[in-house]
Amino acid sequence: MRVFVIPCWFLLAASGVLAACGETIRLKSGDVIYADEVKETSTSVEYHIGDNSYTIPKSKVQSIEASPQRDADAHLAIEVPAFTPETQVNGEQNLLEQVVRNHDVDRGALASIELRRSPEESAVAYYIAAKAEFEAGKYSDSKRDFETALRYQPENPAILTYFAALLVRTGSPLDAITYATRATRIVPDSADAFGVLGYAEFSASRMRDAIKSWKRSLALRPDATIQQLLARAERESAAESNYSERETGHFVLHFEGSQSSDAFREQLLTYLEAQYQDLARTFGSEPHSAIQVVLYTSQSFFDVTRAPAWIGALNDGKIRIPLRGIESVTPDLALVLRHELTHSFISQLTAGRCPAWLNEGVAQLLEPRRLGGRAARLAEQFKAEREIPLNMLESSFSSLSQAEAVLAYDESLAAASYLYAHNGMADLVRLLQRIGQGESTESSMRSELHSDYGHLEEELRAELVRQSGN
Repeated sequence: MRVFVIPCWFLLAASGVLAACGETIRLKSGDVIYADEVKETSTSVEYHIGDNSYTIPKSKVQSIEASPQRDADAHLAIEVPAFTPETQVNGEQNLLEQVVRNHDVDRGALASIELRRSPEESAVAYYIAAKAEFEAGKYSDSKRDFETALRYQPENPAILTYFAALLVRTGSPLDAITYATRATRIVPDSADAFGVLGYAEFSASRMRDAIKSWKRSLALRPDATIQQLLARAERESAAESNYSERETGHFVLHFEGSQSSDAFREQLLTYLEAQYQDLARTFGSEPHSAIQVVLYTSQSFFDVTRAPAWIGALNDGKIRIPLRGIESVTPDLALVLRHELTHSFISQLTAGRCPAWLNEGVAQLLEPRRLGGRAARLAEQFKAEREIPLNMLESSFSSLSQAEAVLAYDESLAAASYLYAHNGMADLVRLLQRIGQGESTESSMRSELHSDYGHLEEELRAELVRQSGN
């Protein structure tokens, strides 16, 4: 089993912002869903979370309760905690209501503010717009507006810090280092600027620099999340202190010489380069930066990642592979490498916003992997209504038990295979692109596939039952 994780401690995510009131759906499985609004019919329960709507069979529901106050789900709080720079822009509150109306940027208001010919006001206005788009996951629009803001005020530390965060989020950590470094020079007492700089350096594999920046950030302001990241960076730095590097056109391979032979490393890089070219043709785009690949002993892999025992490889911005005595690119290792490399392409295409079930489903589909004999078992799960709803598989699988992970991976592969069979790869790529542009998963599905979670799950159930002959 494999997991795909993107560390994004400093990013705001629209999916992580939950309303303060709503209703709680308790499922017979023991799971809990916090919804903004719930509607019941005789056979189903429809609920809304933000812009998304979902439907589940009523037979799965134990109870529906009012919840006047609630917090974000634990997995959201851990995976996408909010980041707000301490450095504020003068005049931000005065322009906020003009620029952002009903959660949307008012382009007419921006144009009117520019006509006042005040560089400071224009910079603030575009900064407000860019932040709103960033928080909504509209990264292309956000990048454009941050760049406009910086044209008006190129040395504004808040704009520089947020823009650096965006650049890391969209796969350009080296560019992010440049902007974050400028911010730390202007405001050397900003914990946030050093925090973002550290993450940019971590993403660019400048481990020692990242450790230094995060220590500086913590000295300015204690933060539990940065402390955890620092501990991770220090474990990684210690484990890889004697590692060498080998660079190719698209990869940087990190390895300890005694772990593997020159012939094996050459074979591995040759295979990765060939798969890179194939996936670039499949997705019509490719990652902006060289992909880091790290080879570990099994013990070092788990020491660094602290991953659950069932995980066989990991992509957290770097492809991390425990060798386990492997001396050549075996058929099994080839599947692992292609799977994890696919995650890097999907991450670039979706700016890290792809739901886990679609991410893992497409990665398995392109290995290629098929359900085979597991299809009948999965069909039984669906018939008994014991499947995991897809909307509950949007976050990383790394917190699942091994049994839950097996079901989650099989469901993901079945869903991706169904979408591919009925829509084709071109539509799947367009779906990923829409998600990367900031649309919710279900909105993107409606636009590109004319489907939603409820419809897809019902069709998948029927298809699995048909295939199993029951």
